[in-house]
Amino acid sequence: MSPGEGAILAHATCDEHDRLISADEPLAGLQLRCGGEMPGTIAVPELLELVRRARQARRRLAQAIRAQDGNDAISSWIEVEPEGEGCSIHVRSWQTAALDSEEGSPGEHRRAVTDRHVAELCAWLDAGQRLVAVTCDSPELAQVSAAMEQGAGRCWTDFLPPENVTHQQPLHWRLLDGAPVVVAGSPRSWRVSLVPHIRPGFEPSGFELLLLSDEAPSDWVPVAEPEAPLQRRGLVGQDLAPVLKQPIARIVANAETIRTRLAGPLPDAYAEYAGEIAGAGKLLLGLLEDMADLEVVEEDGFSTTPDYIDLADVSRQAAGILGVRAREKDISIVAPPLDDHAPALAEFRRVLQVLLNLIGNAIRYSPEGSRIDVRVSVEGGRAIVFVADQGPGLSDEDQLRVFEKFERLGRSGDGGSGLGLYISRRLARAMGGELSIESSPGQGARFILAVPVDPDA
Repeated sequence: MSPGEGAILAHATCDEHDRLISADEPLAGLQLRCGGEMPGTIAVPELLELVRRARQARRRLAQAIRAQDGNDAISSWIEVEPEGEGCSIHVRSWQTAALDSEEGSPGEHRRAVTDRHVAELCAWLDAGQRLVAVTCDSPELAQVSAAMEQGAGRCWTDFLPPENVTHQQPLHWRLLDGAPVVVAGSPRSWRVSLVPHIRPGFEPSGFELLLLSDEAPSDWVPVAEPEAPLQRRGLVGQDLAPVLKQPIARIVANAETIRTRLAGPLPDAYAEYAGEIAGAGKLLLGLLEDMADLEVVEEDGFSTTPDYIDLADVSRQAAGILGVRAREKDISIVAPPLDDHAPALAEFRRVLQVLLNLIGNAIRYSPEGSRIDVRVSVEGGRAIVFVADQGPGLSDEDQLRVFEKFERLGRSGDGGSGLGLYISRRLARAMGGELSIESSPGQGARFILAVPVDPDA
């Protein structure tokens, strides 16, 4: 007896938009576990393709469908028959088999080793595919890397959306492994590789996400050209940072896995120790970034590459990136309205870096329940953004010192290196602008970034 002649195990219907309207078990459960909804677009890729072909051809089609469900491989024989505007689906057979564990798959191990070698961005995720840490040295991916770093705790698909996928995210990790993703602003095609941290018989306790492209990097980013001054790195940026960032990020990821008890039950004291390790690791990563940037901005002949940007739009992006961190302290960030514009001539990546530093500092030093206002204007040939907080404010003496190298105004234990504002002012001046402050003790602080206005606007 052929598969098509067996008894019907389950029945389902879909509409003309390939949305699963009704389904019996086990198909209904598989739809939900693959990230789909009921009703919702069919989430099993091979079934979706079969339904589309049957509907377009207006004739009955049948074939074996394969899918992954947790640690099981599903193999089923499914018939699809056009019915009205949609289709009727019949499941004739359904078999499950345990998938090989990662440890028992030499081919998967070799693939992971190769992918790690060529990946241009690496991130560590928890069991729910939420970001824990990220490391990246590619100038082309600087914007998405910065957003992911600031978006710890959010699903990675918020920053690297899979192409042509409309299902609820995240999908099961096996459906996303190898999926093409969209990298905003990059002309290349990208895909992700998800390497699970898994023990036989258990669900993954976390993942390593590797961002890969089969296309060679182009010279679309001007600062990536060999002769650009920005590429001449010193000891930290060229030698130490690339070597240290990945192992430190691994330490942070593993410590966060322990702290959140994803690997199993743990006494509170040990979870706190793990949290301290993760915090120290994040501090080291930040210090490496600051030291590398310090070498760059202090090079002779350092310059930036001007872009035609909207300072209001960059401000809104920076506020969005740091929104989660602000909400953790019950702080609201009031970004420029969508109809506000401030056309400017400045390097997008560097302006975003400065604004992330200013808004990040405002979050760090503002009290819970307060507000941070970000506003823009165009005055006297300058596009200006103001970042005002409701923190403790600074005295006249401290305002003179706050932009000095390694200056932390006597603070300790706040995770800062004392380099952020120094680097930010150097960047502002390299773009032909300025970074200044207005403040009074007890009245908060207002940082003012001014860059050249777009002369053609």
